[in-house]
Order: sequence, then C-alpha cells, then structure tokens
Amino acid sequence: MKILIVYGTTEGQTRKVSHFMETILKDGGHEVTVVDASDTPPSPSSYDAVIIGASIHIHKYQSGVLHYINRYVDALNEIPSAFFSVCLAIASDHEEEHKEARKITNDFLEHIGWRPLMVTQVAGALKYTQYDFFTRLLMKRIAKKEGRTTDTSRDYEYTDWNAVRQFVKEFVVRVNIHPIASGSLEQVTY
Repeated sequence: MKILIVYGTTEGQTRKVSHFMETILKDGGHEVTVVDASDTPPSPSSYDAVIIGASIHIHKYQSGVLHYINRYVDALNEIPSAFFSVCLAIASDHEEEHKEARKITNDFLEHIGWRPLMVTQVAGALKYTQYDFFTRLLMKRIAKKEGRTTDTSRDYEYTDWNAVRQFVKEFVVRVNIHPIASGSLEQVTY
C-alpha cells in the first residue's frame, strides 16, 4: 500500500511521531512518504491512504495542516485517512484535560468537514530546552500543577510509543478490511 503522512509540528514531537509511524509502515512492506505540511505536500489522490498529524498549541493546530486539509478535503473524504493529534494534556492525570483535547480535535475536524476513518490523541513532550524564557516559565508552572518535573535543564517525552504502534497497525487493518465509500467513514478514537 502507498501511504502519505503529512504533519505539522512546532517543537518537533509530531515530526518524531510521523517518522515512527513511517518505520512501522515500512517494516510492514508499505511505501511511505512523509512530508511537513509547511513544505508542499503532494495531493492525496495518488496514495492509497493518508495519515495527518498536528499538535495543539493554544487550542489550535498548525496553519499548514489546516491549509492542506482545506485544499484536499474532498479527496481525503474519499480515501482511507487518519488523524493524530499531539498534545501534552493527554499525559495529564485529569480526565477534563483529555476531554478538552478531544473537543479541540472534534471541533477542528467538524469545522473543516474532514471525516477520517480513525482519530487518536498522542501525548506530547515538554521541550524545556527549546522554549523561550516566558514559555519555559509557563510550562514549568503547568508541569508543577500536574505534579510533573520542573527541572528545565532537559526535555521530557510522554508519548506512548506502543499506543502509536497499535494505532498504525489498526489503521492498516481497517484500510484492508473495510472498503471505503464516500461519506461512509467511521471515526474511531483511541
């Protein structure tokens, strides 16, 4: 199967997740193209399936991802596709933060009219070493509230790589089992 992965990233974690997915798919014998949405991603029409990922920052996703989906929403709704949202709140022990992240994702997808076959939330990372002074201070305050480490001398990754692997494998199974017809996509959230 020929699969396109398009991602938007701010601090690099979504790129890292995208390339992890690429490795899993290539190990499964698939042909995979990975492209940053801020570059010029190809049309999804020449692929068998598409996975798009973006990270939530201040309740929004990267504009490159939004522009890409808006441009190709009709094609995306006609082929098997999946969306993964990277957000540090998913690492939280507070269910209300998980609900808020899911709401941001659902509102985004509804607003742009894209109906991916599958959707998942992926815990992100605290990239203290990449933040400016004020962002580092804000993230340290949030981490303290969450009971997370506040040592700003290093970065902390909360991504559940096994869950990402499971999501990709489930996507491949669903693409192979379920024929996709326009308007009949089922959304599954992990």
